[in-house]
Amino acid sequence: MSDTRLERMRSRMEAALQPQELTLEDDSALHAGHAGAASGGGHYNVRIVSLQFEGLKLVTRHRLVYDSVHDMMHKEIHALSIIALAPSEV
Repeated sequence: MSDTRLERMRSRMEAALQPQELTLEDDSALHAGHAGAASGGGHYNVRIVSLQFEGLKLVTRHRLVYDSVHDMMHKEIHALSIIALAPSEV
């Protein structure tokens, strides 16, 4: 289930943000027993580099990432740790 979820997350982020780099990690196993894990939502880390982030504040970049997976939030994704960079920052 987790692989399919990661694939869907990756596909949505790629479609919305055309990243030059995208790394997704599933850290759900590290949070076993956590209240959020009980609902089936996973814990994920994303590092994404996109031209769309140039000139944007961090909160706006995070919003764009969250927007790309909005329908998965709180059901399939309990927590999403984001590193969002513009190419000029890499």
